[in-house]
Amino acid sequence: MRIIARTDPGKVRSSNQDSYAAGEFRNGVAWAVVCDGMGGSVGGNIASSTAVRSISERITTAYRENMTPSSIRNLLVTSITNANFEIFDMAVANPELQGMGTTVVAAVMDQNAIYVAHAGDSRAYLLGRDGIRQITTDHSLVQKMIENGEITEAEAARHPSKNLITRALGVDENVRVDFTEEASDETSMLLLCTDGLTNFVTDQEILATVQKGRHTDFASTLVDLANEHGGGDNITVVAVEG
Repeated sequence: MRIIARTDPGKVRSSNQDSYAAGEFRNGVAWAVVCDGMGGSVGGNIASSTAVRSISERITTAYRENMTPSSIRNLLVTSITNANFEIFDMAVANPELQGMGTTVVAAVMDQNAIYVAHAGDSRAYLLGRDGIRQITTDHSLVQKMIENGEITEAEAARHPSKNLITRALGVDENVRVDFTEEASDETSMLLLCTDGLTNFVTDQEILATVQKGRHTDFASTLVDLANEHGGGDNITVVAVEG
């Protein structure tokens, strides 16, 4: 497994509220988690960094070789749920942190499958022989409007409410977590990112950048491209390839 990653504050934000972590177990299984904080420069940073720390610790301590798909699902969902409790309790105990929260996308990848759990609009993409495919569904207001037939995807990209999310860790005592499982092979690449990338770089631009620089640091190239297109938010890219 090869893991490449980069995070950047972008060209507009004064601080970086994104957080990420990634690693690999000795049996060639990789894991990654990406979070995008909200709730002010202090609260957003605390929420995202707390979530990444909590989820990473649970994955690295609880993962066992040859876990079944259902066990991996339970591991990811439980890790995110526990992080939600921790962030929510911090906000309740500290009035200055009330309203903080964070999106999350977390994944485990082996030679045969990719397991992804998420809440919010940070995304997971699968890149392979068939091109690029988003394997998470945004928990956002504009995504609901798309599903209801109120706007098109093209209209959603320019919608003034495109940054309003409908799920996040730490906002409520309980959070619903979506889970998906995808087959993978030696050509598969998993890409996790925050909306600081996807709001400024199209899926086809992501694919072209990866294909052009698959054996180089294309994570940095994608971040640079988002900045060239305005860099209006924090940008984080984590990619795992077999």
